[in-house]
Amino acid sequence: MMQINTRHEPTETTDLNFFDEQNLSLSEVISALSYALDLTEGQPAGHSIRCCWIGMHIGKIIGLKPADLWDLYYTLLLKDAGCSSNAARLYELYGSDDRQTKRDFKLINNDSSKQVVDFVLKHTSVGGSLISKAKRLINLAKHGEQETVELFTTRCERGAEIAQRLGFNEIIANGIRYLDEHWNGNGKPYGISGTSIPVHSQIALLAQVTDVFFQAGGKFSVLNEVRRRKGTWFNPELVDALCSIEGNNAFWESLSKKELEEEIRQLEPQQEKVPLSENKLDDITFAFAMIVDAKSPFTHDHSSRVADYTIRLSQVFGFSLEQQRELNRCALLHDIGKLGVSNHILDKPGKLTDKEFDQIKLHPLYSEQILQRIKPFSRIAKICGAHHEKLNGGGYPYGLKNEQILFETKMITVADIFDALTAQRPYRDAMPLEKALQIMKSECGTSIDPEIFEAMLQIAPDLELV
Repeated sequence: MMQINTRHEPTETTDLNFFDEQNLSLSEVISALSYALDLTEGQPAGHSIRCCWIGMHIGKIIGLKPADLWDLYYTLLLKDAGCSSNAARLYELYGSDDRQTKRDFKLINNDSSKQVVDFVLKHTSVGGSLISKAKRLINLAKHGEQETVELFTTRCERGAEIAQRLGFNEIIANGIRYLDEHWNGNGKPYGISGTSIPVHSQIALLAQVTDVFFQAGGKFSVLNEVRRRKGTWFNPELVDALCSIEGNNAFWESLSKKELEEEIRQLEPQQEKVPLSENKLDDITFAFAMIVDAKSPFTHDHSSRVADYTIRLSQVFGFSLEQQRELNRCALLHDIGKLGVSNHILDKPGKLTDKEFDQIKLHPLYSEQILQRIKPFSRIAKICGAHHEKLNGGGYPYGLKNEQILFETKMITVADIFDALTAQRPYRDAMPLEKALQIMKSECGTSIDPEIFEAMLQIAPDLELV
C-alpha cells in the first residue's frame, strides 16, 4: 500500500475563509437554491422567485404586517420543498416523464372532469406500449383518487418537514403543507376550505397559478384563469387584489425578466431578517441534500453517505476542520442538479439510450449553475460541477484532465463511485465490498486518483454500507 500524506496542502484556489456572514444572507441562499426546486417541478427557471414576487405584492395589497410578510416570503420560496418526494411514485403511476407530467398538471383545472380525463390519457405511458398504457389506465381508474391524495400528502408533509428542518416556524411549515387546498374544499390532500386554509397557502397557490399561466400565455391569460377560479380555487379577496394591479406594467414586466433575485431580496422585510450563521448554512445544505435524495428510492441517503466517505478521506489527508466543513457542504450538494433529470431516466431498470445518457450528463452542470448563484459559493460550484470528470479527460460535462480537477473534487468522485457500487441501483443489486474495490482499482489512473483510492482502502473496513 502506498504511503498517504498525513497533511494535504490545499489546492491553489482554496480559501480558508469560505464563509463571510457579512456578505451572505438567508434570502440569498434560499432564493438561489429554489432554482433546484424549479428543476424538479419542470418549471421554467426562476418559478419560485417569480411566485415570491407575485405573492409578496398580493400580501402587501391586503395589508399583511411585516412579520406575516416575512413568513409569506419564505413560504413562497420554499413552497415546492417537498416536490421531489413524489417524483418516483408519479413516474411509477404514469410511466412517463415526471417533470413534464408535473408541469402540464399545473395548467389544468382539476375541478373539470374533462380536463382531468384528457390529462390522464395524454400523459400515461408516453412512448410505451398499448398494453402498458392500458394497465396504467385501469389502475388509475380504480385507484386514481386514492393515489392522487397520497401523492399530494407526500409532497405537502415532506415540504413542511423540510421547512422545519431548516429552522423555519410552524406558520411557514403550514403554509407549505396546505398549498394545494382550494377555497371551495375540493383541493388536496385534506379538503379544508375557506378561511381554514392558512392565508400564506392561499396566496402561494394563487401566485403559483399566476406564474404558470403568465409563462404560458401572458397577463391576460393569467387574469382570465384566476377570474374563472375565483370562489372555487381562490379566495375572492385575493383575486381582487391581484386584479387591482392589472394596469401596473412594471409588476408584469418583472415576470419576464431573466434575473429577479435582487428585487426579491429587497422585498424581504428588513426588520424581520435573521442572521445567517455557519450552523444555519449547514442546516440548509443538509435539508437540500434531503430533497435531492428523495427524488429516487435508489438515492436514499446517497448524498449523506458520499459526504461521510469524503470527510473520512479528507481526514486521512489531514484536512483542517474548516476544510472538512466546506467539503461536507460540497459533498451534500454535489448531485443537486439531479433534480433536473426525470425519474423516467433515473429509475430506468435497463440500459440508457444515448439520448437519455445525455440528460444524465447535464446534472453536474445544473449543480454548478445553481450553486454559482450564491456568490461566496463559487468554489463549491466548481467542485460540484466536476465530480464526473475523469483523470484521462473522458468525463463530463467539460472533459477536464487530471491537473484541471481540484483534489477535493477527486475525493468526492471516489466517494460517489464507491457509494454507487455498494448501494442498490435500478439495474443491479448492491455489490459486496471486495468486488466494489476491485472495480475501483481497475479505474485508478483513468477515473480514480490512485492516492485517494489507497486512502479509501484504509477507511473501507470501518464503513457501514447500505
